[in-house]
Amino acid sequence: MCRGLVCIGRLACSVTNGLPPPPTPKNTNRRWVRLCARAGPRAMLKMLLDPIGGIVLTNDGNAILREMDVEHPGAKNGFELIRTQDDEAGDGTTSVIILAGEVLAVAQPWLEKRMHATVIISAYYKALQAALAHIDRIAQSVDVASDERMLEIIRSSIGTKFISRWSVPMCRMALDAVRIVTEVAGDRKDVDLKHYVRVERIPGGELSDSRVVRGCILNKDVTHSKMRRRIENPRIVLLDCPLEYKKLENQASMEFSNEDDFKRALQIEEEYIKQMCDDILKFKPDLVITEKGLSDLAQHYFVRAGVTALRRLRKTDNNRIARATGAVIVHRPDELTEENVGTKCGLFEIRKVGDEYFSFIEECENPGACTILLRGATKDVLKEVERNLQDAMHVARNILLDNRLLPGGGATEMSVSHALIEKSKSIEGVEQWPYPSLALVF
Repeated sequence: MCRGLVCIGRLACSVTNGLPPPPTPKNTNRRWVRLCARAGPRAMLKMLLDPIGGIVLTNDGNAILREMDVEHPGAKNGFELIRTQDDEAGDGTTSVIILAGEVLAVAQPWLEKRMHATVIISAYYKALQAALAHIDRIAQSVDVASDERMLEIIRSSIGTKFISRWSVPMCRMALDAVRIVTEVAGDRKDVDLKHYVRVERIPGGELSDSRVVRGCILNKDVTHSKMRRRIENPRIVLLDCPLEYKKLENQASMEFSNEDDFKRALQIEEEYIKQMCDDILKFKPDLVITEKGLSDLAQHYFVRAGVTALRRLRKTDNNRIARATGAVIVHRPDELTEENVGTKCGLFEIRKVGDEYFSFIEECENPGACTILLRGATKDVLKEVERNLQDAMHVARNILLDNRLLPGGGATEMSVSHALIEKSKSIEGVEQWPYPSLALVF
């Protein structure tokens, strides 16, 4: 157990009255080594076994703590801190839990002296405001238009991670991906990495073979062997409705009095499919993509018209294709208009990567969505590379949204600590005692 950290597994939980006394310095140092073995310039990867028997190979604090099953309410609260940090900043999950543990550690002596928790919290809140004001004063502006400066910042964030030895191409990939999905509307910037940046992990090859595709990659092949597998400047139609026979509802039945009635029922189904295909083909598309099924008869009509079709896509993939190609997802074929057809794609091609076929929709004009193609030795390595790449992209996103930078190497922490000590001299009342304690946290 480290100073300020009550470890459940490797997790810090809250310090409350009734806990055992702090450990001896000997034990403290030994456990600090275990806690910090995955942090710093000599960080090592940890191999964990998840509940279903899989392997997690990582030195990411969030990934490690996610695999833990804890019951202590303080530990669960620490989990929420980590999730919030990961959602908002994308990195610094280990730092935030260590900082939280230290904040609770310096509060313990005041709790033992019967000081009320609300007084301590009030002092901490005042110290927080002072720390934020000091950080605003020492922050420096960054030119986000400078590739060299941006790459330096991103490279510094992955120096202790697995991909640090490939920092140059990985930082470039992260910066390119973030810039592709950045939308600027007046003074507002929107960078949605979750919905418009997809990482496609394909085992095999070398990590240096990874690249950013200005468009989308789908793990799909064409539905018919006669369909075109390469189309330049395709006209793309996106659907979220099935192009197949309409299924009967529950408890529905059809009664036939003679053979002609059965033939007529089959004919109606065929006419229904043909009408849907005609509604699509009159706009002369080259590529039709639907989230639902595609019947054999519809495939027949598309092959005759020279149209390529893909089926059963995920909704998220369809949304990314719509943003990259300028197409609009249509709910019914008879509602399709010329404005709904996507024309911003430069190339559609089916390629074999590894052991599977992938559909590449790339060379898009101002795509607004992209796919990062990762190659590597094993699935476990690729998962860790993806986690590191996500951290790098979040750093680039944070700088684009707020172009201010703080000194690293502990300089900011020392400066904040000094500022809080100086500020504490002007605090009056009971809060003047726990206030300077927070300076020791940094």
